Amino acid sequence: MQPVALKPSADPHYTAMYAAIEGEQFPIKAADLKRVHPQYYRREVVYPTRELPGTIVVDTRNRYLYLVQENGGALRYGIGVGKAGLEFEGVGRVQYKRQWPRWTPTQDMIAREPERYGPLAGGMEPGVLNPLGPRALYLFKDGRDTLYRIHGTTEDWTIGKAVSSGCIRLLNQDIVDLYRRVPDGTRVVVLQDAPSETFVPQAV
Repeated sequence: MQPVALKPSADPHYTAMYAAIEGEQFPIKAADLKRVHPQYYRREVVYPTRELPGTIVVDTRNRYLYLVQENGGALRYGIGVGKAGLEFEGVGRVQYKRQWPRWTPTQDMIAREPERYGPLAGGMEPGVLNPLGPRALYLFKDGRDTLYRIHGTTEDWTIGKAVSSGCIRLLNQDIVDLYRRVPDGTRVVVLQDAPSETFVPQAV
């Protein structure tokens, strides 16, 4: 079933925010905002929390990622949540970041769809077709890899939705923006069942 196209945003602020990015190792084309609900566009929001500024909070239920800021605010990004994104809850750290990362399908993915993923068992080189997109953050807990990734996407229309594979995906312009804002060691809090009334702040 093909996703239903939404009306394009007429706001030039978002058109500019999600324009093509020049000067990259591989092209990053403009996001297809016709396929992304405006509520998932990047924006500053009011976000009361006990987490310190600089913390990432991933709200899988409501499809948002927050970068906590000063004075009760946060920068909010829309996300798509894959199967792997539902398999971790709690606190971890960004152990390291990668620009234009390689991608290797999990053993579960290969077993589930051997014809599709079997040929990629040795990994996929970076590029415009790589499912991780232009950036990835790798989450560890207690020094161990959680296999939890925050990354870009080749499928803009999946933002705001649950998808069959992958982890936590952002629009490519958003993962590039998040990547430059957070250092290695950033605290990440993953919530799997955050109540909607608590985690849908008002824009400021």
